Amino acid sequence: MDRRKADYALAGAVALATFTVYLLALRNGFVDWDDGPYVVENPFIRSLGPSLFRWAFSSFYQANWHPLTWISHALDYALWGLNPMGHHLTNIVLHAGNTFLVALLTFSLLKRYRERMSGGEEGTGVSDGRGRSIAASVTALLFGLHPLHVESVAWVAERKDLLCAFFFLLSIMMYVTYAKGNGQRAMGDGQGAEATGQKPKISLAFTQRAMRYALCFFTLALLSKPMAVSLPAVLLILDWFPFKRIQSGKSFFCAVGEKLPFIALSVVSSLLTIQAQRSAGAMAMSGVVPFLTRMLVAARSVALYSWEVIWPAHLIPVYQYPRDLSLWSPGSLAAIAFVTGISTACFFLARKEKLPMAAWAYYVITLIPVLGVLQVGGQSMADRYMYLPSCGPFLVIGVAAASISPSLVRRGVIRKAFVAAVILLFSAMTLLTVSQIRIWKDDITFWGSIIEKEPRTVSLAYFKRGLAYDRAGQFEKAAEDYETSIEIEPFHDEVFIYRGILYDRAGMQGRALRDFDMAVGINPKNPAAYFYRGYSYARTGQNERAFLDYDRALHLNENLAVVYVHRGDLFLRVGNRQAAFADFQRACLLGSNEGCMKGRE
Repeated sequence: MDRRKADYALAGAVALATFTVYLLALRNGFVDWDDGPYVVENPFIRSLGPSLFRWAFSSFYQANWHPLTWISHALDYALWGLNPMGHHLTNIVLHAGNTFLVALLTFSLLKRYRERMSGGEEGTGVSDGRGRSIAASVTALLFGLHPLHVESVAWVAERKDLLCAFFFLLSIMMYVTYAKGNGQRAMGDGQGAEATGQKPKISLAFTQRAMRYALCFFTLALLSKPMAVSLPAVLLILDWFPFKRIQSGKSFFCAVGEKLPFIALSVVSSLLTIQAQRSAGAMAMSGVVPFLTRMLVAARSVALYSWEVIWPAHLIPVYQYPRDLSLWSPGSLAAIAFVTGISTACFFLARKEKLPMAAWAYYVITLIPVLGVLQVGGQSMADRYMYLPSCGPFLVIGVAAASISPSLVRRGVIRKAFVAAVILLFSAMTLLTVSQIRIWKDDITFWGSIIEKEPRTVSLAYFKRGLAYDRAGQFEKAAEDYETSIEIEPFHDEVFIYRGILYDRAGMQGRALRDFDMAVGINPKNPAAYFYRGYSYARTGQNERAFLDYDRALHLNENLAVVYVHRGDLFLRVGNRQAAFADFQRACLLGSNEGCMKGRE
């Protein structure tokens, strides 16, 4: 078997192992954390007609602009409906495909690394086929089986991560093909045009098929998730190492000029993303949290992500934003020391060995869009954000493993002990991954796992588990979780609304009305609070108050069909059939089947 076929076979084996482990996710359902608005309750993905594409490309639904992700969910719905197994299967296939691409890309980059070392520079254990196989296998296995990646795969709503990474990796692979061809000449540096006295050229880049493919795949990555905006910087890192296309200021500017189409797409995607997030108020924290605090949180996140690569024992889907973080706190000082220390060490090592610096630069640059410098949402970090950035540290670990192994080949006992240790480590990692996959089984399991790890900090977990208990008919457990959620975060109007609904359904209207009053007091612009309070008033015969609250709800949102239906019922109860008919007709126009039926009656 020639080397190329062997590389493909090894990449396929790692991808198959990844696929097999993740088959456990097929037993999982949807979870009440974006799976609802993304898939279960999303009316826009119910068909594959022109309206889907118009909506996908023109809307900022759920504060995002990622049309290709919406189209992929629509394809899944066409194939599987709301059977969660099919949606999970697509995620698993995509992750296995990404693992395959990581292996192939690692082989390709390490081959270039070997060519660099054959020029007389110091090398490591990747200088031969065996070393590259070890390095690529370890890198790909870490990517495929590390528990940090479970969130991106086992969570249906994170399809965007998988699609984005798929096209991101394909774009890099096409660029590698380009750079290994006549890309070196295009830079006009070192061994290329400058060495022959020619002026640097950047006009050749997009006459090459591989470069055009790279741009096309980059576009698809951006249409899947805007986190791909870091790709132009990643390509510049590759130009510096291992391709050696950047060796002077002149060649750097040539390289940047070559990437201008990529940079332009990144700018457009960034502007669209900022607009989408602002349209839903998701960037409000950027105006509340001081810039220094956001920078400290960013440094802290870089350090914690690095630790989780090595020791993924406390992974959790919801990381609360740190409170009272100061420059002189021990956590901040440790994070700054870590980032500064690693950066300094890589800088000095780069004189002899550029791989650590390239991997560190890739890691930090691909994390920048999600480090919270422009804060989106209330989380400080998330496991899913490491899906692509983790390739940097994984590659370093893979090369380190390949560098250690040659010295052990001729030492039988030590070699066996080393192999046993590697098998044990990967087995432990796989068990952690399996454990992480299981927490996504259902809402009670998922939110319960968060509560188990952070019992008194994540109010959202108690609220969501309370909703799950409520749907399961477990009144006492639901009420207890709502109570705990309120104790942790007393100003969350939705918790009061849903606890009020729970009390109302149990016939405890007095408690229900107190909760609805609290919700209105916390957020007077939430129409749901007025609607449910009006409904509770109507159930207790307080018709005037009910009408007043229904009117307030419609004043805040005139397109709430359910409010028209219930106000119509109340009009019927007081004998105003004409007003009731008008409300039922309005509800029917808004798509309410109940309103249409009552209007005909």
